[in-house]
Amino acid sequence: MSFLKIIEKKYGDGNYDGDQFGGAGGHDGSGLPENSPSNFMFATGIECSYPTIQKGKVRRDLLRECGHYDRWREDLGLVKEMGLNVLRYGLPYYSIHKAPGKYDWSFADEVMGEIKRLGITPILDLMHFGVPDWIENFQNPELPIHFADYAAAVAERYPWVRFYTPVNEIYVTARISAKDGVWNEQLKTDKGFVTAMKHCVAASIMANQQIAKRRNDCVIVQSESAEFTHELYAKPSPQITLENELRFLSLDLLYANPPSATVGMYLLDNGMTRKEYDWFMTGKPPGYQVMGNDYYGRNERIRLADGTIQISMDVLGWYEITKGYYERYRMPVMHTETNVFDADQAPIWLNKQWVGVMKMRRDGVPVLGFTWYSLIDQIDWDSQLGELNNHVNECGLYDLDRKPRPVAQAYKNLLNEFGQITIVPHGEVLELTDRPARLKVQV
Repeated sequence: MSFLKIIEKKYGDGNYDGDQFGGAGGHDGSGLPENSPSNFMFATGIECSYPTIQKGKVRRDLLRECGHYDRWREDLGLVKEMGLNVLRYGLPYYSIHKAPGKYDWSFADEVMGEIKRLGITPILDLMHFGVPDWIENFQNPELPIHFADYAAAVAERYPWVRFYTPVNEIYVTARISAKDGVWNEQLKTDKGFVTAMKHCVAASIMANQQIAKRRNDCVIVQSESAEFTHELYAKPSPQITLENELRFLSLDLLYANPPSATVGMYLLDNGMTRKEYDWFMTGKPPGYQVMGNDYYGRNERIRLADGTIQISMDVLGWYEITKGYYERYRMPVMHTETNVFDADQAPIWLNKQWVGVMKMRRDGVPVLGFTWYSLIDQIDWDSQLGELNNHVNECGLYDLDRKPRPVAQAYKNLLNEFGQITIVPHGEVLELTDRPARLKVQV
């Protein structure tokens, strides 16, 4: 007699006692996120950019332009309505830090109190493309020390916050401010770019140190743009080759990863001293470091043989580009920003991004979270905020009247299907709870 016949006679066919504790009768990871520490971090963000344009005469503040200062309580309620527990949120650094040692916490205290009351986990964004007027711009060598003071003050005031992005998209900040000439100092020089880059990375490192002194279990989610320029040249051009190396520069300096010889010479040629370089190469900042990769279709470009640039929209995609970043740094990954400006295409774009996340996880890369950015529509990002057109970018989960766009329902559907997957398979064990294993299907 077959042993199977004996088993079936005693226990029945298929589902046996114990399977309900992980296995055949276990949970597949579906259902809205539970706000458990082991949960994959599904998030959204509230767009908060505040660079200056027109030689410092005009301050773009997207929190104001998109109505958040008046409707912040409603906006935070929408986060919970979506079923989300994680929010990338930026306090307006430029208006809070009034002078050395002087702060205005009036708005911050109200909104942070409500975030805490609602049980939302903020990934607190401390600098988003701009600085206070008294610091002027990213060419100021005093920026790192002043920003470190601000980070210390924030960490002391809100000790319950664990997740931070000290300086959002350092590479983009330096490039658009000092190489493309659109924001802040509006320079178009390599030296200006290197200066802005080293000041922003140093500011991030110093802020990280101050946060860690006050919260030694801090998690630093370094949001950075994942970019690539393709070129239709028979012979690769030095310009594009350098650009495709410079996209790594902020993370190379932040994570003490020696850049290529070409980039090293570029830095020394454009104002970085050997002593400064050695300082950056000392080691990674403290705390738990997560490499956040922001990806929009417009992050990929094709340079044609006549020198013109086309937006290529998802040739390699988030998966292939981020894989290159991961192989370079071997850091845990989070998909920290994505959207598309066509509201009708947004659900398709969302699903394509999620397919990339699932493939990355199945390949063994620790992807910890995903973010649709942003909660509500944005304004003038089609001109990188460089022009005051008041043009609405239809990229939010909700429009500026706080009405849901199609992508809101698509995201809810995704959350209902995958909302309880864990950061890593069997991530429940990391909580040291007595809860039994639950996931049958590893996603």
